[in-house]
Amino acid sequence: MITCLKRPSGKMFLMLVVASCLTFVAGLVSLSTVNWYRFSREVPCTPRKHVVFMKTHKTASSTVLNLLYRYGDAKNLTFALPTENHLGYPKLFSATFVKDFAKNPWKEYNIICNHMRFNLPEVKKVMGNDSFFFTILRNPDSAAESAFIYCHHAAQAFRTAKTMSQFVRMLHKFRPQATKNYLAHNLMWFDLGGDAEAGAEGPHVDQTLKELDSTFHLVLLAEYFDQSLVLLRKALCWDMEDMVSFQLNARDPSTRSPLPPDLLSTLQRWNALDWHLYRHFNKSFWKRVEQYGVDRMERDVKHLRHLRQKIQDICLQTSTPVAQSKSSGYIKSPDNGWAKITGYVLKGNLTGQTKEMCIRMILPEGKYLNRLRSQQG
Repeated sequence: MITCLKRPSGKMFLMLVVASCLTFVAGLVSLSTVNWYRFSREVPCTPRKHVVFMKTHKTASSTVLNLLYRYGDAKNLTFALPTENHLGYPKLFSATFVKDFAKNPWKEYNIICNHMRFNLPEVKKVMGNDSFFFTILRNPDSAAESAFIYCHHAAQAFRTAKTMSQFVRMLHKFRPQATKNYLAHNLMWFDLGGDAEAGAEGPHVDQTLKELDSTFHLVLLAEYFDQSLVLLRKALCWDMEDMVSFQLNARDPSTRSPLPPDLLSTLQRWNALDWHLYRHFNKSFWKRVEQYGVDRMERDVKHLRHLRQKIQDICLQTSTPVAQSKSSGYIKSPDNGWAKITGYVLKGNLTGQTKEMCIRMILPEGKYLNRLRSQQG
C-alpha cells in the first residue's frame, strides 16, 4: 500500500514560511554579532606596515611595545633594533643607533619602537615617508611617582630621598647635571626631545606642541588604554585581535607612594611642561573619540575586552598579575628600583602553537628584544 502525504493547509504553509524567515534572520543577527566591528562604519583600507612608536617612560609603553613586537613578529616585518636595550637614550636619537644602519643605510625598516629621545630628522633617515607616528602619555603626577619608584637607584635626585614626599620637599636642591636627573623632571617632555629645564611658559611651549601635533598622527593616553587601542586599530587598519594585550612591567600596588595635596601642587608646578603636553593631547584625544563615535567606541572597547578575556582564559591560571610565584610557568620582568614587578602564571597544559602564543603575550621586553635580534641575524 502506498501512503500519500497530505498537502499542508494554507495556514500551516504560512507558518512554515514564517519559521524559515525567522531562522534566516537569526543567522544574520548571529553573524553581525560576531563580526560587527568589521562592518561598523568601516572604510576599506590597507594595513600600515611602517610604524614609528615613540616609547615614553612610565606610561604603559611596555605593553604597547609587546603588541608591536608580536604583530611584526607574526607578519615577518623588519624592526629597527638597538645595539643595546635602547636607541642611544638619553642622547638625542641618531640613525647610527640602529643596529647595522651604518653598514646598510638603504635597508627598509617597518617598525621602530624601542626607547629613544625623539629626534625627527634622524628618525626619517631610518623610516619611510609613509610611516605612521604615534606615542603615549600619562597623567604627569602618576608618571612622576612611578619614575621615582622604578628609577630610584638611577637618578641622583631620587637616591637622596627616602620617600616621594621627601623628594618633592628637596626640589630646591635639584641639580639637572647630576647623574640621570633627567628622569626626575618633565620626563615626557624630555623623551619627546624637548628641553626639560626650559621655562614653564613662553613661545617655546606653543612651538613645541605645534611641532608634535604636526609629527604624531595619534597620541594615546595610558588612563584610557583600551580606548587608545581602539583608535590605534582604526588608524593602522589592523584587526581587533592584533590589539589584544596583557598589562606588562606593572608593579605591585604595595610600592605606590601617593602625595598629600599640598605637595602634589608643588610637583605639578615642577613638571609644568609635562602638564602642557598632557592637557594639550588630552583635548585632541577626546576629539578623536568624538569623531570615532562615542557609542561605537563603547561597543568596540567592550569587544576588545571580550577578546582579551578569551585569551586570558586560554593562557593564564589567573588573569590578575601576581608579584611572585613558585610555578614553573611564572614569567615576569626583573624588579626595577624599588618596584616589585608583577608577572603571570601560564596554564600547565599548554602545548604547541597555543603555548608559543601565550608566551609571546607575556614575554619581558628584554627577552623579546634578544629573540628578535636572533631572528633578524
